[in-house]
Amino acid sequence: MRITELLKKDTMILNLASTSKEAVIDELVSKLDVANRLVDAKAFKEAILTREAQSTTGIGEGVAIPHAKTNAVRTPALAFGRSQAGVDFEALDGQPSHLFFMIAASEGANNTHLETLSRLSMLLMDAAFREQLLKAQSEDEILALIDSQDHEDEEQPIVSAKSVASPEAKILAVTACPTGIAHTYMAADALKTKAAEMGVDIKVETNGSTGVKNTLTAEEIAGATAIIVAADKQVEMARFTGKHVIQVPVADGIRKTQQLIERALEQDAPIYTATGKQEGTEKEKRSGFYKHLMNGVSNMLPFVVGGGILIAISFMFGIKAFDPTDPSYHPIAEALNTIGGGNAFGLMIPVLAAFIAMSIADRPGFAPGMVGGFMAATGGAGFLGGLIAGFLAGYLVLGLKKVFDKLPTSLEGIKPVLLYPLFGILFTGLIMMYIIIEPVKGVNEAITSWLSSLGTGNLVMLGLLLGGMMAVDMGGPINKAAFTFGIAMIDAGNFAPHAAVMAGGMVPPLGLALATTFFKRKFSKRERDAGKTCYIMGASFITEGAIPFAAADPVRVIPASIIGAAVAGALTMIFGIGLPAPHGGVFVFPVVEGNPILYLLAVIVGSIVTALIVGLLKKPVAE
Repeated sequence: MRITELLKKDTMILNLASTSKEAVIDELVSKLDVANRLVDAKAFKEAILTREAQSTTGIGEGVAIPHAKTNAVRTPALAFGRSQAGVDFEALDGQPSHLFFMIAASEGANNTHLETLSRLSMLLMDAAFREQLLKAQSEDEILALIDSQDHEDEEQPIVSAKSVASPEAKILAVTACPTGIAHTYMAADALKTKAAEMGVDIKVETNGSTGVKNTLTAEEIAGATAIIVAADKQVEMARFTGKHVIQVPVADGIRKTQQLIERALEQDAPIYTATGKQEGTEKEKRSGFYKHLMNGVSNMLPFVVGGGILIAISFMFGIKAFDPTDPSYHPIAEALNTIGGGNAFGLMIPVLAAFIAMSIADRPGFAPGMVGGFMAATGGAGFLGGLIAGFLAGYLVLGLKKVFDKLPTSLEGIKPVLLYPLFGILFTGLIMMYIIIEPVKGVNEAITSWLSSLGTGNLVMLGLLLGGMMAVDMGGPINKAAFTFGIAMIDAGNFAPHAAVMAGGMVPPLGLALATTFFKRKFSKRERDAGKTCYIMGASFITEGAIPFAAADPVRVIPASIIGAAVAGALTMIFGIGLPAPHGGVFVFPVVEGNPILYLLAVIVGSIVTALIVGLLKKPVAE
């Protein structure tokens, strides 16, 4: 598709009357609305302003490209405006803007439309082209000029001559902006053009609305001198672990290209380390299942933490204080329990399922996953049912994508707004209703009954197992498996397993903190400083605080952490502790079932065990 199929004479204003940024936006929105390109002009303007709030679309060099992708657009279109006097559009270079292209992309815009719009963004990087647009005398002349420069060839990476200063230098880059329409491709084009001028070999990956293009391979990353990430939204970063990575806003990729490339050649950037452990990210690369599960769990956690702590606070008024029929009733407890339990916690399973499905099938999987998870939660299938619903919905939608690939391209725009949600929700709902919910509900009831029937000896073994699992990979799949089981048990009304889980997760950072305090000669000054932060992280139930120590000395630190965490988990079972709050560390100790002092004792004993083992096994270090 050519750019002039989206830009027509009825959406062009050769002499803008506006003298301010918002007035320009109003004038161009009105032009699109009068030309019948919009469904709701007010909603479209709000979407434009929301995008402007994220970062200005005044890219500099006299150009502004306000844009939005929203269902307020009837037909994908471009509006063009020109001001010879110039308007202050808060441009990146501080100069007035003279040329305005307003991009109106519909929510269901297909890849062809989006690629066409991104091609316009790259054309505007050419100074001669901009000058010709300023001097054009009519709408027809502007359209002819754009047509003469518009080449529909698929974007290819620019690979230039090798750098003279460093013959082996190879720069990689990633560009991404929130809407993925304009800045993404302009930054990519600017970086490639400047690299060609400087004689530097570069490859740029774009994360735009049409998906990831020109993907960086593992081999290219391994051989790269440095990586430039010019992005205003999250991109996959774990793959860059161990490389020099420059992270800047996408606007810098347009305006500061030479500076970025020079920094990359000089490796003037820190070595990137993924948050969490690298081992986990490597497993994520190898296992699609783990990647999808973690996407669900990580997006569910804010609901778990926020809702769980609100529930815990409500318990401070009394375990039954939320119940109007109970003598201990308190209205604040009822409000906290309703917000945390009835709402935030109630969304936990649907959100888990929705983001698992979205990880598998992208945005079309979200709605079927959410509905399947909601059915699992309300039908009694619980956490396990939510997991199944997420994977079921995700792979169902993937199948639907393959089936609908055979439809005519003219129907491309209705797939994400009609076909995927309709059939995805329908098939996911039918399978959950008639096949999944009842058997899974039975499994949940059986597990709850089994746990209730366990004697003290078996409970101690369960505590040992769950506590130890929390310390094996400190936030990785084994840790998350134990945590997920504990949450499922809270959901089923059995609070003992999660008490062991949280105690076990607190021990590794607390144990290392104690070790660095009482065995100072065994640690460097840098490690002792890190140990101080482990007190806070351990007390807050952030097991990942121990990762730097485990990475530096896994043979001693990991076994010591597992033993101490297992001891803490077993002691919670011996002491008869139940934990109704899913997160919060020491801050939720007052609401445990049983004696909170004994629960604290279990954590302290486990931490001391870890500290003593580490202190005995490690050798003194030379400062």
